[in-house]
Order: sequence, then structure tokens, then C-alpha cells
Amino acid sequence: MINKSSKIYIAGHKGLVGSAILKKFLKNGYTNLVYRTHRQLDLINQQKVMYFFEMEKPEYVIIAAAKVGGIEANNTYRAEFIYNNLMIQTNIIHASYINKVKKLIFLGSTCVYPKNTLQPIKEEYLLTSELEYTNEPYAIAKIAGVKMCENYNLQYNTDFISLMPTNLYGFNDNFNLETSHVIPALMRKIYLAHCLQNNYWNRIKNDIKKYSLNGLNKHSSNDKIISVLRSFGITKEGVEVWGTGNPTRDFLWSDDLADACLFLLKNYSNFNKKKTEHINSHINVGTGNEISIKDLCILIKDIIKFQGFIKFNCAKPDGTMRKVTDVQKIKKMGWTSKTSLQQGLTKMYNAYKI
Repeated sequence: MINKSSKIYIAGHKGLVGSAILKKFLKNGYTNLVYRTHRQLDLINQQKVMYFFEMEKPEYVIIAAAKVGGIEANNTYRAEFIYNNLMIQTNIIHASYINKVKKLIFLGSTCVYPKNTLQPIKEEYLLTSELEYTNEPYAIAKIAGVKMCENYNLQYNTDFISLMPTNLYGFNDNFNLETSHVIPALMRKIYLAHCLQNNYWNRIKNDIKKYSLNGLNKHSSNDKIISVLRSFGITKEGVEVWGTGNPTRDFLWSDDLADACLFLLKNYSNFNKKKTEHINSHINVGTGNEISIKDLCILIKDIIKFQGFIKFNCAKPDGTMRKVTDVQKIKKMGWTSKTSLQQGLTKMYNAYKI
């Protein structure tokens, strides 16, 4: 039984998800939390991970550490996405088994499901057909993590839980335009276009100082900044977005995922289940609602109050055309998301623009 003094290791505590989990647990009185930066502990190094577990002996583990990115990053750094994620999760899961961790939560992604699967996506649709090619390496790594947890539970009677969150966004997101996911990329692009349109040069230079952009700095000339922003599809007149704008997605506020992690640590177990109950025992986490990329652009544009246009570049890939998560499994356990997309985006933008 988890209690407030239980030692909990949060892998990846500085990222979007891990920082939300750390904040949630601290807010709820869990003070015996263990975490390390990448410099302190390289999770790709099996020997170092094993030594860390032997020394710290965490009772509970949450794996929020991963190499993540948007369509372009996934498709460009394919080898890194499969290697880094396989190594990180494999080292932590195995070390957790060896060191008798009471319960582990492995965070995957709904990209593990087939490209053309039925909608909304149920847990049992895993491995029923081919994956979306652009993020196949990442998806395969995450599927391996799901199956590793499943089979360690079967062979060793561990209590390892796999969660498949839908598209995440929130505080501490990645706003690098070359590697970010859709929401932070759109928010930054539209914000910078808004600043250009209104000649808010101090805001633009503060943004560049806070989030690097293709070699620019606060001393770069206005003409140089305009040129670089244009290369990313950002002008004072409007913003270019990849794809048709027609794909739909389910977006989950990162604090809500953190809340789901705490809920499941306290209320769910994979112990002593029948063999058949371990198959597809992973759990979807999302809102169950979907929005098109086009409507998402309009929503962000309205929040930022940008007066320009949104142009969709249909020559660029869309990715999976529809992805909405079936969340009945976790709802039946008693958990639902609390933050609407409008609320989450507003909070995110208010934090971003400061």
C-alpha cells in the first residue's frame, strides 16, 4: 500500500510529463521522491541504472523519461528514437524487477496503435495492423515497453502498469520548432506572428533568448529575425502549418495525466491476475474528445488574438488522419480528465508569454 513516506522514483522529472508528476505528488504530500538529471544518471547506461537502483531501492517507479518529438523529429531522427527509448525503458523496467519494486508505471503513447485502426481506439487494437510510418521507431520502442511490462508480470508476478496517454501538452513543454509536438509548435508560431504583426520586437527577442531558434539571439537584426521566421512559415501576415488541417486528435493536459498516475498507483494493481487478464492490460488515458488541427489552430489563434491567416501546406505529411482514444477502461475505475482544451491552452499561453 503506497503511503506518503513511500520512496518513489520519477524518471524524467524535468520534462513535460515528469515535471507535472513531480508537482502533483509534492502537492499531495509525497515527500520521499527520488529523481536525477540526465547529467547525474544516464538512463541509457545499464550499469549506472542498476547501481542507482541498488543504492536507492525505490518502492515505486514512474517512467516519464523518453526521447519525444513531433512528426519531423520522429521522421528525421529515427535511429535515435528507437535506440534511446528502448534502452531507457528496458534498463529501468529490468532494474525495477531485480530490486523488487512494488509497483511501476510505464508511460507509452497512443501512437503504439495501428495507423488505420478503428476509432475510438480501444486497448485491444494494439498490434492488429501496421503503424504510421513517420513515428514507427518511437511506436515500436513503446510497444516493446508495454510487452516487457506485460511479460514480466506474467513470468515474475510483478505489478507493472502501462499507460497510453493521448497527445499531451502543458507547462514545461518543448517549444523548439524543429522537435516540438503540435500544440507548442503552433502556439509559438502564432505568438511570434502576432508579435511581428504588432511590432513587439522586445517580446520577439525575449522569446528567442528563452527558446533558441536557428542561431538567432537578442542581438540579431530585425531583418535576420524576419528571414529566419519566414523559413519556419512565420510572417506578420500569417502562419504556415504542415498538412491539410483535417486530422483530428485528442489532447490531454499534462497535469491530468499526473493525476491519473497518482490515482492508478493508489487504486489499480496487476498482481495475481489470470494469464488472459494480462494481455492488453495497458490503460488508455485521454479525454475521449477530438478536435481537428484546423480547429485547434483557430482556438490558439483566438487565445493569442492573432489577426492573420493560417495556411495549410498540403505537400507536408498529415500523419494519422484520426486519433481519438477510448477511455472507458479508466473511466470505469473512477478516473476522468478535469481540464478542457480551452482551459489548458489558456493556462499554457499565459505561462508561455511571460
